[in-house]
Amino acid sequence: MDFLWLKKRIDESGISYQEYIKRTSDEISGTKIESVSEPELKRLNIKSLNLQRNSRITRQYKPGDELNRIIKGFSESQVWMVITESWCGDSGQNLPYIAVMAAQNPLINLKIMLRDSNPDVMDQFLTNGTRSIPILAAYSESGDELFRWGPRPEFAVGLINQCKSEGLEKTEWTDKLHHWYAKNKGVELEKEFINLIEPIYHL
Repeated sequence: MDFLWLKKRIDESGISYQEYIKRTSDEISGTKIESVSEPELKRLNIKSLNLQRNSRITRQYKPGDELNRIIKGFSESQVWMVITESWCGDSGQNLPYIAVMAAQNPLINLKIMLRDSNPDVMDQFLTNGTRSIPILAAYSESGDELFRWGPRPEFAVGLINQCKSEGLEKTEWTDKLHHWYAKNKGVELEKEFINLIEPIYHL
């Protein structure tokens, strides 16, 4: 992939985490519930729930000592691009942790790219041929890809595969997934990030 092209797209369409939260909040508060369809109302409720998750996690989460040490050890600028959408349940559970991690070092520039309005970017980061989100791709200032993560922790992937093999409906395995997220409190995500970024500690 041409990094100059990607950088241009990020500069054009990327927004900060704070702007992402504000846009979501404005969209929810500005929607007249009586005028939306049932599917739209369901998606709106998910966005509202995700907003609550984002607020709670960013308020309560503090990276562990090892992860904090590694992130604060970065000595060169990086861009962490996250492709997502506010209606994505996995994003609501993982993006706020990523935002807190990125905030530990001012050299990390976290940029949010909305999937549905940036399909050309999304299609460079498919998961098994699908536009699964959230996806995080981190780049050095010179354009080297440092690491990639997404769309959910490996334990969560295994949990969903197990539920599907048992014949559970989507609503059932979704409930199990979010119960696991609530109980795990970002522990597995943090472990995965340590394994991903430890090799680039000495940039």
